[in-house]
Amino acid sequence: MEALEEKEAQVAAWLKKIFGDHPIPQYEVNPRTTQILHHLSERNRVRDRDVYLVIEDLKQKAREYESEAKHLQDLLLESVNFSPANLSSTGSRYLNALVDSAVALETKDTSLASFIPAVNDLTSDLFCTKSKNEEIKLELAKLEKNLTATLVLEKCLQEDLKKAELHLSTERAKVDSRLQNMDFLKAKSEEFRSGIRAAEEQLSARGMDASLSHQSLVALSEKLAELKRQTIPLKKKLESYLDLMPNPSLAQVKIEEAKRELDTVEAELTKKVNMMEL
Repeated sequence: MEALEEKEAQVAAWLKKIFGDHPIPQYEVNPRTTQILHHLSERNRVRDRDVYLVIEDLKQKAREYESEAKHLQDLLLESVNFSPANLSSTGSRYLNALVDSAVALETKDTSLASFIPAVNDLTSDLFCTKSKNEEIKLELAKLEKNLTATLVLEKCLQEDLKKAELHLSTERAKVDSRLQNMDFLKAKSEEFRSGIRAAEEQLSARGMDASLSHQSLVALSEKLAELKRQTIPLKKKLESYLDLMPNPSLAQVKIEEAKRELDTVEAELTKKVNMMEL
């Protein structure tokens, strides 16, 4: 419990330090939020300490550089009695350019031993950058080519989709028309059935022979076709008798029998045909 209260106090102090004169946002105080905020405050404290150490290190290096510069300046004045203040405007520009180059190349001094490796490194970086730029250009060209192909394919697909939709619309219209025709034909068929039943009922009421009904006529038609089919072998049999040469009297008898059988069949066929015509 004391540890939790101590963390809450540390969190409150840290928040007051962070927000300063501004009001601290409201938050729910519970063990979980306290733990999270305490963890953040610890991380912030460690970061502030690291930043402080880096700043102190940079300050120390700056003091060292200033001391080294003053030492070199004093040495230059003592040895050749030279001072940057004695330089002409052109010399000052050259000196400033030399200093700026050293700063840009991040060299430790302005000697050739420092400049040459730095320039070589910069040249190498330039070549690497150019090589990467060429690779990026090639990749970009490939992407543009693929994009063009994709756009062409998308356009073709859109055209095919429009054609398919048009074809589907046409086929749907055809199907709707056929459905309407089918409904019409069904209605007509039912109307014809009703008319046939009514006509048959009227004819039956008037004493019409049942054999003359539609179903009977259909049955007679089928029977007629069957009888015609049965006469085919009889005709072939008769033709075989006609080709016989021996015993004319016996052949004549067989011919007469066949003729009578054929006449009987033809008479029955004629009768059936006459009945159908009536």
